[in-house]
Amino acid sequence: MAGSVNKVILVGNIGRDPEVRSMNSGDKVCNLSLATSETWNDKNTGERQERTEWHRVVVFDQRLVDVCEKYVKKGSKLYIEGQLQTRKWTDQQGIEKYSTEVVLQRFRGELTMLDSRGGGSDSEINHFGDDASTSLDQTSKNTSSDGSKSVNDLDDEIPF
Repeated sequence: MAGSVNKVILVGNIGRDPEVRSMNSGDKVCNLSLATSETWNDKNTGERQERTEWHRVVVFDQRLVDVCEKYVKKGSKLYIEGQLQTRKWTDQQGIEKYSTEVVLQRFRGELTMLDSRGGGSDSEINHFGDDASTSLDQTSKNTSSDGSKSVNDLDDEIPF
């Protein structure tokens, strides 16, 4: 068993349109604001209560950044899987600040659109991330008509 695990899974709605910026390396980074809500009935009054938590999500995986840029909008419902990271910086007044974020690194994150706001079918464009989220189109290219893997199967190219 692994010595430790750093994995966060969130399902919620985007609070504002994604903010995509270019880094000095030429790669893009996407910042998202994701809201998750919890509801319950107050024991004393019986009234329904709701508490919303806002999560900072930072996407470094270039494929997922492209998905965010093209399809994710304010109000989109997303499934996010990433890692918690806390960064520290000093503001203009010299005060140290901390921010904890859910980070989707290259090959270590997943993003699934849970609504059809981006358009297209759920199976082809709404599920993005790890190898387990290969689209139907890619899967069909690697499978022959009898269901067996074709010569293009990437597993045959692994050098061990």
